[in-house]
Amino acid sequence: MNEHKIEAWRRQAQTIIKNLQKRNMEGYFAETKEEAVKLIMERFLTPGKSVCYGGSMTLTESGLMEALDRSGCVVYDRKAAKTPEETRQMKANMINSDYFLMSTNAITLDGELVNIDGFANRVSFLCYGPESVLILAGMNKVVSSVEDGVRRVRDQASPPNAVRLDKRTPCAVSGRCGDCYSEDCICSQIVVTRRSSIKDRIKVILVAEELGY
Repeated sequence: MNEHKIEAWRRQAQTIIKNLQKRNMEGYFAETKEEAVKLIMERFLTPGKSVCYGGSMTLTESGLMEALDRSGCVVYDRKAAKTPEETRQMKANMINSDYFLMSTNAITLDGELVNIDGFANRVSFLCYGPESVLILAGMNKVVSSVEDGVRRVRDQASPPNAVRLDKRTPCAVSGRCGDCYSEDCICSQIVVTRRSSIKDRIKVILVAEELGY
């Protein structure tokens, strides 16, 4: 990675972190994904903590999911539930967990989070439930405004996600958002987090790398 780009991202991150503080959220900066994962595991995901997570290429690409497997944490995986009863219990466990892990579809320089979801399982836990939310995001997710964030998700994040999930949506076919009402739509809810009602519940770790979509 070009040193000038890293330094520019560092300065952008410093601006974002200051603005996150104004919005009752914590911010951290790491130059590499390895540094970010080390920070998360040592400071937050210590043995015995209960953890759940939302679907995210960033969590996988960073190596955080591998680190979680050997962390000694109690991990709740919603995909492990096989029956309606197990699903209900899993949801109860997840909503009461210590940490919810996710990335963000976009983050503004002013510290606002922009997320679009299909079933709201991810954005619901961002808004309410688990004791803390850990958001890992590459600096490629940074945008100037909420409006730019929504455009970024629709034009850059949703098409590859729809392809990855084998969805039959206009964006999966053409690579461009069709503002659809498809049964396969992954853009049912748009959530903008402008402030955390609980101080420091949401913690954002920014990484000077391109991660996720």
